[in-house]
Amino acid sequence: MRFFTSIMEDAKNIQKKDPAAKSILEVFLCYPGLHALIFYRISHFFYIHHWYITARIISQFGRFFTGIEIHPGAKIGRRLFIDHGMGVVIGETAEIGDDVTIYHGVTLGGTGHENGKRHPTIGNNVVIGAGAKVLGSFKVGDNSKIGAGAVVLEEVPPDSTVVGIPGHIVKKDGIRVEIDDIINKEKIRDHI
Repeated sequence: MRFFTSIMEDAKNIQKKDPAAKSILEVFLCYPGLHALIFYRISHFFYIHHWYITARIISQFGRFFTGIEIHPGAKIGRRLFIDHGMGVVIGETAEIGDDVTIYHGVTLGGTGHENGKRHPTIGNNVVIGAGAKVLGSFKVGDNSKIGAGAVVLEEVPPDSTVVGIPGHIVKKDGIRVEIDDIINKEKIRDHI
């Protein structure tokens, strides 16, 4: 019963957040983000019961049909909205809180072959823009925003906005953060 309740909650959330969604029926039939979550929830069930190969096969079917790759070991909270979705990758040890929005091309990945926790933890009410890469074992705080195309390699405090490559905070608690242009120019010069 929890499975169907969860899927219905996800569908209603999508309809609420996306003005293009005209009905729940349309969401169920036409939204790959919802389809990916259905495949994920089934594969995650098998994963937590140590049926790893079955879990991975189901997740591969989900990837084939939706273009969204969610490892069955990931931990996903309530009401995740994956908008458009193509190219989204969510790694094995990633954790995603409630009411998160992820746009197409986002990667929640690791930075190497380390063992244990190697993917990010995303807090509640986070928005991750198209093409953003969040790489490593750190936390993105609640109510934060990651700009499109940003590459985030270190912890993000709650209520922050991060943009750029590498990602840097431009807003904290609703207040614009001034960036020291001299330091940024030195960082850019060192990488050329």
